[in-house]
Amino acid sequence: MTIEEFKAHSHSGRPFDTEELFEVLNKQSDRARKITCELNNKYHPMEEIRELMSELLGYKVPESLRVFPPFYTDFGRNIELGDNVFINACCQFQDQGGIKIGNNCLIGHNVVLATLNHDLQPERRWVCIPKRIELGNNVWIGSNSTILAGVKIGDNAVVAAGSVVTKNVDPGTVVGGVPAKFIKNI
Repeated sequence: MTIEEFKAHSHSGRPFDTEELFEVLNKQSDRARKITCELNNKYHPMEEIRELMSELLGYKVPESLRVFPPFYTDFGRNIELGDNVFINACCQFQDQGGIKIGNNCLIGHNVVLATLNHDLQPERRWVCIPKRIELGNNVWIGSNSTILAGVKIGDNAVVAAGSVVTKNVDPGTVVGGVPAKFIKNI
């Protein structure tokens, strides 16, 4: 199975429940750990960080990307980045289900983007269910926030620090809390 076939399966929302899919997950996880180990365990100027991120993501990332390591991902090949994205230290992107980050986004310290869930039935709990996360343009995700599978955050929205976002966020709004709720319009 190619990465493009895997992404098509993932973006369809169909479960990961075959040996072939788990083989891709395991192979890419090994690859991602190797690259992030290099990224996270010694100093690199920003140009080298972008080179390592390009290798990790499988395409040339924008020259405007800024990442402050450490950065963690357990797949790495299902992340789309817009221009002028800033990712602060200690972020964790579980991207098997797909992550799309628009232009001019700010991602605070320790943010988790989690695109997988497990089946609730105990006999099928090993099955992973992917759902893509999408951040519009000019989104700011505050430190220590978690964005859960399937969430779409609209343009110009802000997620307050420490939030757990379980539902879509309207454009031009501020949300916060656990679970995140509407606070105000911008």
